Amino acid sequence: MRIRTRPVIAALVAGLMTTSLATACGGGDDQAGTDRFTVGLLLPSRSLPRWEQSDKPLIEKRIKELCPRCTMQYANAENDATRQRHQMISMVTKGVRVLILDAVDTKALRSSTQEARKAGVPVVAYDRLAEGPISGYVSFDGAQVGRLQGEALLKAMGDRADGGNVVMMNGDPTSPNAAWYRRGALSVIAGKVKIGRSYDTLGWSTEKAHANMSAAIAALGPERIGGVLAANDAIAAGVIAALKSARVRELPPVTGQDADLEAVRRIIKGEQYMTVYKPFRAEAAAAAAMAVALGRGEDLRDVAATTTDSPTTTHIPSVLLTPRAVTVDTIKQTLVKDGVYTLDQICTPKLRPACDKAGLAR
Repeated sequence: MRIRTRPVIAALVAGLMTTSLATACGGGDDQAGTDRFTVGLLLPSRSLPRWEQSDKPLIEKRIKELCPRCTMQYANAENDATRQRHQMISMVTKGVRVLILDAVDTKALRSSTQEARKAGVPVVAYDRLAEGPISGYVSFDGAQVGRLQGEALLKAMGDRADGGNVVMMNGDPTSPNAAWYRRGALSVIAGKVKIGRSYDTLGWSTEKAHANMSAAIAALGPERIGGVLAANDAIAAGVIAALKSARVRELPPVTGQDADLEAVRRIIKGEQYMTVYKPFRAEAAAAAAMAVALGRGEDLRDVAATTTDSPTTTHIPSVLLTPRAVTVDTIKQTLVKDGVYTLDQICTPKLRPACDKAGLAR
C-alpha cells in the first residue's frame, strides 16, 4: 500500500464531511431535491460490534442528510467472502448507483469490483483497501494505529520491556489492515522487546485468539509473558479470557482497537490496558459524502487530500483519518466527550467503584 499526500488544502477534506457538501455533491437545493438513487453498503461481519452498532447507522443517517431522496441497501457478509460476492452482484443487478464496500477478503472481491465497474457502479473502499478498480477509499492511518499500540505497550511494560517477551496477536491475514497495523507496531517495539510468539487471527475471531493465546501460555509460561499486542478488542477479549483460564493472577498489559464498549469496561477493570479509538462518525461521514458525490457523477480527486495505491489500482482518492489511543485516564476526554458512550453506559452498577477510582463519577 502506497500513500501520497496531495497539495490540497485541509479545508477541502473537512468540506467533504460538512452538512451542505455543496461542492462535493453537486450544488444546491434544486439538485438535492431531484436526486433519487440507492447506495449499497456491504459490511464484513457481525463479530465486531462496531459494524452494526456504529458504522451502519451512521452511514445511513449521513446519506439521508446529504441526499434526502436517496436510499441505502445493506448487507452483512458474516465473514463469508462468497456470500459478500453474491451480495455485491445482487446489489449491482438491482440497480444501486454506488457501493460502499468493506471487503471480507480483498483479493476474493477483486473480480466483483471489476464487474461493478463494467456495470457503471463505482465502489468506495471502506475501512480496508479493496482490490480492483476502486473509485475512493476512506479509512484510518493503519501504521499510526500500530504505533499507538506499540507505544502504549512499551509504556505499560516499563522496566519489563527490556528483553521481555511480547506475544503478538495479529489480525486476519486476508485483511490488508492487519499487516499495516503489524508494521506500525513493529516500527516501535522491534529491538526493544523479544517477540516470544506471533499469531494471525483468522476472522478477527475471539475464539481463535483464545486458542492462540492458550498455545502461547503453554509454550512460554505465563510468568514469561510481559505484554500482549492484540490487534483489536475482539482479539483482546480472547487473550484476556485465555489468561484468566490459565489462572494468571497479574494480567500483563494487553492492547486493543475499536473502542468496543466491553473493551472500555475491561480497561476500567484493569484487565485491558488500552484501545485505539477511531472516530467512526468522521469515517462514516466521509464515506457517505464520497458515495453521494459519486452517485451524482462528481470527481473525487479535487476533494481528497491523499491518494493511495492498492496492488491493482493507483492514485485512489483517499481520506485517511487520525486514530487516538485510549487508556483509563483518557476515556472521559475521548469517548465520553465525543458522545460515543455515556457514563451510564460505561459504568454499570458493578463497575461504579472502579469508575469512581478512575475519575469517571457521574
